[in-house]
Amino acid sequence: MTTGILGRIPLLAKWSGRMIQIKTAHEIELMRASGLITAGALEAVKAAVAPGVSTGELDAVAEDYIRSHGGVPNFLGYHGFTGTICTSINDEIVHGIPDPERRLAAGDNISIDCGAILDGWHSDSAVTVTVGEPSAEDAALLDVTERSMWAGLARAVAGGRLTDISHAVEESIRSHSHQYGIVDHYGGHGIGTEMHQDPHVLNYGRAGRGPKLVPGLALAIEPMVTIGDPSTAELEDGWTVVTKDGSRAAHFEHTVAITPEGPWVLTAEDGGVAGLAPFGVTPRT
Repeated sequence: MTTGILGRIPLLAKWSGRMIQIKTAHEIELMRASGLITAGALEAVKAAVAPGVSTGELDAVAEDYIRSHGGVPNFLGYHGFTGTICTSINDEIVHGIPDPERRLAAGDNISIDCGAILDGWHSDSAVTVTVGEPSAEDAALLDVTERSMWAGLARAVAGGRLTDISHAVEESIRSHSHQYGIVDHYGGHGIGTEMHQDPHVLNYGRAGRGPKLVPGLALAIEPMVTIGDPSTAELEDGWTVVTKDGSRAAHFEHTVAITPEGPWVLTAEDGGVAGLAPFGVTPRT
């Protein structure tokens, strides 16, 4: 989905035949405002997660929050998608479709992926939570996935290369004794006046490759990790991606901007202060 903006055509930097959108400082500020709406919507949905609640009800919570704060859901209608959020449960990795008939049960893991448009600027974020108390295995899966996202965000610094982020995500996941699976093909992306832009951001790979990270570049970083085999299949609905072996998966995502002062996590309420602190990185706030 493409959304127009007023006043300026964003600068496009060419890399390997592709055009990457570079934003001004003011445009990054506009993306931050969009990001705060997405952050608030995710918090509202998380607060509504409980046994017996339907994924359709969660979708309504997100849509109401986004619209009541002046935004527009960017998932709704995207290539025909019918929800404001993606709700992916247990072995579903991403792109699960909200359904008023599908109800959560205690012990479920649910990935909630959400995005908003404000004044033509997109934001995108995701979190995985357990309904009720998680098992030790599920708690570890969620912790490993979220920490790997923050490891990648910590490398979103001017002067680096795109795959510095990819390598940091992979290195974080591989540092654990359990051999977690890293989902192939699916990954993060550029974001700005469209939800999905170049460059594609893999969650694995060698550091020091790809386009240079420069101020004004905005990226969505989103590791997807499985307890078992990371091989995937797409369901007949044409959207929902699941693990082939039925193992559980987790998914976390934040939108980050490269700034001269450091990473600015646009979809984190504190700008990334708490999440980046363990990596010795001070974000712009």
